[in-house]
Amino acid sequence: QVQLVESGGGSVQAGGSLRLSCVASRTIYSINDMGWYRQAPGKQRELVASITKGGRINYIDSVKGRFTISRDNPKNTVYLQMNTLKPEDTAVYYCNAGRYIGGSRHDYWGQGTQVTVSS
Repeated sequence: QVQLVESGGGSVQAGGSLRLSCVASRTIYSINDMGWYRQAPGKQRELVASITKGGRINYIDSVKGRFTISRDNPKNTVYLQMNTLKPEDTAVYYCNAGRYIGGSRHDYWGQGTQVTVSS
């Protein structure tokens, strides 16, 4: 099982930066993939960025070139560096970890951290 604790959210002006952190209760190397989701009010939760155990990274198109997902294995931590933030980035951001047990995917979620970008 995995517990995830997030931090780093806050309020920033458009064009500013924030760095989100997600600390896992187990070594992230044992996790198949981790990602950051976000959910704005009244909208579907969407996957923003993901990183696999092997280091493969994906981003949604709207954040490419602005966001960077990374990991620090000794600290069991995954980061989301968010640069050139836009008001449309405003959402609650959730850390996600996925593991496969007996062929079934198990997802674990952080508590969420609010990111607010003002214009």
